[in-house]
Amino acid sequence: MRLALAHGIGYTPSQSYRKSFLLMMRSRMLTILLLLFVALPLYTVLSGEAPLGRDFRRADRSSAGIAPLAENTPAAVVQVYFARALNWRGIFGVHTWVATKPENATEYTIHQVIGWRTYRGLPAVFSAPGIPDGRWFGNEPTLIADLRGEPATKAIAKIFDAVTTYPYPNEYTLWPGPNSNTFVAYVGRQVPELRMDLPSTAIGKDYPINGSIVDRAPSGTGYQLSMLGVLGVTMAREEGFELNLLGLNFGIDFFKPALKLPFIGRLGMGEH
Repeated sequence: MRLALAHGIGYTPSQSYRKSFLLMMRSRMLTILLLLFVALPLYTVLSGEAPLGRDFRRADRSSAGIAPLAENTPAAVVQVYFARALNWRGIFGVHTWVATKPENATEYTIHQVIGWRTYRGLPAVFSAPGIPDGRWFGNEPTLIADLRGEPATKAIAKIFDAVTTYPYPNEYTLWPGPNSNTFVAYVGRQVPELRMDLPSTAIGKDYPINGSIVDRAPSGTGYQLSMLGVLGVTMAREEGFELNLLGLNFGIDFFKPALKLPFIGRLGMGEH
């Protein structure tokens, strides 16, 4: 009787329920972590989104046929693209760039940050004539912003100003930044008419400029709070709601309904 009474006092049904609940929550958290860090990266590889083992020296850099031909388009053009990064980097993120063509110009200028240039003592920021919609080492580009005519002409002047004022012209860090996505996000903040909604796979887009904790969202349609680019939150019309955990973005796009996930990007309506 005493043993039974002691047992009844020391181990109540509520404690049993609490223990079961904690075990269940632990199991669910483990399942979520496995999904995020195993299933989603594996999907990007098996689906062909992030092909591995590609030789950069022979990779396709040709036009994807998205941008209008400069010689056939007298109007000014501004476009922003992203494509999966090369080989294993593409599992985690994308490379972004900006293409500009002034009125009556016969070629495009590509503005981007290229990391390997810093290894040779060159500036990371690089603006030069090129193919606006070129495949990024074989990976297909996606268009996320497109201006034509007078709006593009006004934007081009701001873009060139942004290129010259970017605060990390000689720096490149793959994670958490500054990198190519940090640069394009900076351009977006200086040229809000682009209304660019950078993908959740654009790691580095949330890296703070000059250590600022609060800044405008890259689209210029809202604001973000960012701690060193590894922890933060964004609320904006274009981006919707985004949560940054260790540089990985989770979010919901309300106006173009979609989930935003690390590794795989959008699930729902496309960029346009």
